[in-house]
Amino acid sequence: MENNQKRAAIRDYVRKIFQSDNTGHDFFHMQRVARTAKEIAACEKADLFICEAGAWIHDIGDEKLFSDRKKAIWDVKDFLYSIQCTEEQVDRILEAAADVSFRKGKTPESLEGKVVQDADRLDAIGAIGIARTFAYGASNDQLIWHDDDGEQKNTSIQHFYDKLLNLKEMMNTDSAKQIATERHQFMETYLRQFMLEWGSTQENEQDV
Repeated sequence: MENNQKRAAIRDYVRKIFQSDNTGHDFFHMQRVARTAKEIAACEKADLFICEAGAWIHDIGDEKLFSDRKKAIWDVKDFLYSIQCTEEQVDRILEAAADVSFRKGKTPESLEGKVVQDADRLDAIGAIGIARTFAYGASNDQLIWHDDDGEQKNTSIQHFYDKLLNLKEMMNTDSAKQIATERHQFMETYLRQFMLEWGSTQENEQDV
């Protein structure tokens, strides 16, 4: 099977798994990350197929999304073999997808892993990132924001300060850093406007 056919098969596999997701980790998130990973890979001289395939499957096995993460990973491994990916391709695809998560705090060793991680993080910031933050918050019964300091920890807005505003400095590749700068600035503008409209005293207390 040619790589283009493998790409199509991987896309269809991912669509079936994530088509009903409402947390911001839906099929279209995977599609955007795969597209961005391919673009970054071309600039960084990384393996295009490995980056794109790793990006498509990067959320398979995420404990936030799968009750049995090990089974999900074994299933996707079997699937990759079923579409005639070589053993080397399977190993490199799984490696590229393995250490993407922000919560793991790891930097992937391979260039392809770095590309996939950057592509995923780029989709967490900017206009799309803002939309995904509130989608995830709503799916987990989070408040948008709260004036009480003790109640802010689990709000969607606090997520910007805990994670999203840090991502620009955590990009691995020069290509991703350039894209992240504009998206980061957009989030800062959004948060200033949000606090202004909210009328919160936090406007001058958070580092935006």
